[in-house]
Amino acid sequence: MRVTSIITVNYNQPAVTIDFLCSITQYAPSEGIEVILVDNAPVENHEPEFSSAYNGLIYLKSEKNLGFAGGNNIGIKTATGSYILLLNNDTEITSRFIEAMVKEMEENPQIGLLSPLIKYWDDKSIIQYAGFTKMNYFTASNRGIGYLESDRGQFTNTSCETGFCHGAAMMCRKADLEKAGLMDESYFLYYEELDWCEKFKAIGKKIWFTGKTYIYHKESMSVGQESPLKTYYMTRNRMLYIRKNTNRFTGTFFNLYYVAFAIPGQLVKCLAKGRADLAKQSLKGLWWNLVHNKNSQATGYKAK
Repeated sequence: MRVTSIITVNYNQPAVTIDFLCSITQYAPSEGIEVILVDNAPVENHEPEFSSAYNGLIYLKSEKNLGFAGGNNIGIKTATGSYILLLNNDTEITSRFIEAMVKEMEENPQIGLLSPLIKYWDDKSIIQYAGFTKMNYFTASNRGIGYLESDRGQFTNTSCETGFCHGAAMMCRKADLEKAGLMDESYFLYYEELDWCEKFKAIGKKIWFTGKTYIYHKESMSVGQESPLKTYYMTRNRMLYIRKNTNRFTGTFFNLYYVAFAIPGQLVKCLAKGRADLAKQSLKGLWWNLVHNKNSQATGYKAK
């Protein structure tokens, strides 16, 4: 029997993480599963409660908050499964979710990364993710398929190639991961899953969506919809992602667009809402790229 390693990262959200583990206990198969919890710089020790929520839990503690990518990378290095399934701790799985994901991977060896249909926890009839369109690398923009649509079964039994996976739920083969490489920890938060998709594409694998199964997502419980933290990393990493995954011509066009149009527009919107704190973080994210420009290109730049 092939083992599936489920990896999740907790950052001081014990109650949410316990709910997640309880959903694994309820809906995951009793055999062929290992569950790895990476606890990122916990303020309090909740290992006993976590272990009680899932019997046999592999608990890993990081003294430092390594972010989404760093935390998952710790879990990946420990995982022994043939399949690796990354799940956000603010998700809950559903009946036969694991089996459906593994079956999809086994039926299509071209799949590198696979994400399921994702619906909102607060309103389980509303879709968050049913795939992404391809990226416009000149503006670093794309569109979420199915986003905020009512679930009328329009994606049920649908499986297809998609632009990108969703970081809340991604499955891959360990053998492919060893070729593609770990997630880039320089992102810390946001865009790391898009960058990871690019790595799988680079080894000839496809990015895939399936509506044959689904999970529920408690979106933005960690940082909020318009938090300074999110604004900083979204601004910073959008530019970093383009610099790492495009050629010099495309990167130059994007930089001009971003500095001359996107950032000024973002600042106007922030100030119009009375959110000078968000405007400051936008500028801070831009400044990070200017300061780290040479180092980032030297360590991660890829021709496309």
